[in-house]
Amino acid sequence: MAKVEGEISRLTGVRSARLNLSTGKLAVSLRRGGDPVLVLDTLERIGYPATLFDPEAAEEAQDREGRTITMALAVAAFGAGNAMMFSVPIWAGLFGQELGPATRTLMQWASAVIGAPCAVFAGMVFFKSAWRSLRAGQANMDVPISIGVLLTLAVSFLETVLHGRDTYFDAAVTLLFLLLIGRWLDHSLRRKARGAAADLLALQASTAILVDQQGHERRVPLRDVSPGDLLLVRPGERIPVDARVVSGTSDLDNAILTGETAAVPVRTGELCRAGAMNLNGLLTLVALARSEDSTLAEIARLVEAGSQSKSAYVRLADKAAAIYVPVVHSAAALTFVAGWGLGLSPREALLRAATVLIITCPCALGLAAPAVQVAAASRLFRRGVLVKSGIALERLAEVDRVFLDKTGVLTEGRPRLLAANPADVERAAPLARASAHPLAKALALAAGPGPVAGEVKETPGQGLEAVVEGRTYRMGRADFVGAGGRTSGETELWFGEVGGEALCFRFADSLRSDAAITVAGLRQRGCEVEILSGDLEGPTATAAHSAGVSVWKSGLTPQDKASAVEAATTSGARVLMVGDGLNDVAALSKAHAAMAPGTALDASQTAADLIFSGDKLGSVLEALDVARAARKRALENFAFAALYNLIAGPAAMLGLINPFVAALAMSGSSLVVTLNALRLLKGGQK
Repeated sequence: MAKVEGEISRLTGVRSARLNLSTGKLAVSLRRGGDPVLVLDTLERIGYPATLFDPEAAEEAQDREGRTITMALAVAAFGAGNAMMFSVPIWAGLFGQELGPATRTLMQWASAVIGAPCAVFAGMVFFKSAWRSLRAGQANMDVPISIGVLLTLAVSFLETVLHGRDTYFDAAVTLLFLLLIGRWLDHSLRRKARGAAADLLALQASTAILVDQQGHERRVPLRDVSPGDLLLVRPGERIPVDARVVSGTSDLDNAILTGETAAVPVRTGELCRAGAMNLNGLLTLVALARSEDSTLAEIARLVEAGSQSKSAYVRLADKAAAIYVPVVHSAAALTFVAGWGLGLSPREALLRAATVLIITCPCALGLAAPAVQVAAASRLFRRGVLVKSGIALERLAEVDRVFLDKTGVLTEGRPRLLAANPADVERAAPLARASAHPLAKALALAAGPGPVAGEVKETPGQGLEAVVEGRTYRMGRADFVGAGGRTSGETELWFGEVGGEALCFRFADSLRSDAAITVAGLRQRGCEVEILSGDLEGPTATAAHSAGVSVWKSGLTPQDKASAVEAATTSGARVLMVGDGLNDVAALSKAHAAMAPGTALDASQTAADLIFSGDKLGSVLEALDVARAARKRALENFAFAALYNLIAGPAAMLGLINPFVAALAMSGSSLVVTLNALRLLKGGQK
């Protein structure tokens, strides 16, 4: 992975290159004048020829890789068990039950006939990778494994032919068996990460009903739907692509997109997201995007991104592995030369060198961080939290101060319009229908279906201005609408014609059921909690008191929120910002880590590092706990890998370990770090 990304990133005209291990997809960003042919030629040269990404072909290749590993694992298990059947009588000679020379040679040949072919077959997984790497003039981690196995087989055959005492056919095949267990676990982890994105895409409709200009209906594959096409969606069917309602009314279930469990009414002119379930009405829609550009596809890409991005730990492991291979080869060569020079036979010196290669393979180091990252992202996804980057998990683990937005984060974000004059509601409804703000949506819901204002201009943190029947109106904060100084202290939304009288609508919004528990949990984990709200002082104070937050600020503009985050960061705090509105985007971008609910605006979700769905704020605690556990597991893995190599390497050079013990020790180290990472999956199922 590091090699491919490194080679491509060094090319002229390449801005960045990112390889997704889960899907095998390489994403390359080119500067102006960058040459894609040069990228393809380079991949061919280093032994990783590329083709255009085909999801079905990629899935098939992943399945083929899984079958290959499984088959190799089965053959290695068979070889290890049966080779040992003939080796054990020879080992028994170590305890005084010496076999005769003829019998020992017979046992060695029997072990060779079974163990060597199995080792060659099972080792192809590593030999092919090592050969591709060597052809490109570089050495990956499979090179020392391959050299060690082949050296062990060669020395064992030599011993058998010369009627020597010790052979290690069983050690070679046992090493491969244990290594393949690690490869199988790694493949399984990546399949789970890939499966999370695939599960999402599986919720997308596979076909759509297209309506032509003559009004005829025909069902077509989703890939044939283009922007501008007219679509028909019957009750019980999913919205095929992002589209706008042309005619009809219905209720949509957006649970898979936003976590919102309540049905959302839609009518003419409103936007429907791909993947939403049409519950009861017949809808005619005009497509706005192709299926691969839909909101659901974008979420799937976010999931993929979460499993591919590299944290500092992964980058550190990559750098360590890059210098590790030449160091190990040098140590093996030194062992052979020094051993031979100090009087060992060439066979004994070669055997020690092979042992060094086997026991110091940096597999555990290479697996230490990626295995943890994949397991953590997989667990959080099962709990309804999308991780957009492995770096985000690392930063989240470090936070010590949490800033919460009020509306939509601390509260449910579903404000209810309190008593209002129906005529006033009807006048304000066209502007309310044109806004995604929770208060405006509550007002539009109370008004029911109707016309939508045109020429809409939205000012973040202030409100919107639009034209209705040739007259300009504003909706939003009191100051923005021209009613400064008339605030009531409640959650309110102002509306009025520019230069005319302003009307005030008041709302109530319930606190999330677990808000107080979550705030208390954050404090128990050593985090200071504050509220940054653009709402008025009264409702902010009420929400803060109910949630148990003693420090809060109200009436903040987007700039105020960003400044608060910046000031805390300057003072040394590691800030987690949780927000959902357009007025939170700047603060989310400046925070050390950022989270947004699934109901947040697209801009907020883009700025956030993690996105959580559902009605519970406890997802913030879950993400924090998993991030800290992941950091702990990664550090444990690094410490274990370092300690293992510090002890095992010198011991092998001094001849204290034979190839069989080296095979067990090295494979065991890889299993230890993988199983340690898998501990993160505990409790990850809903």
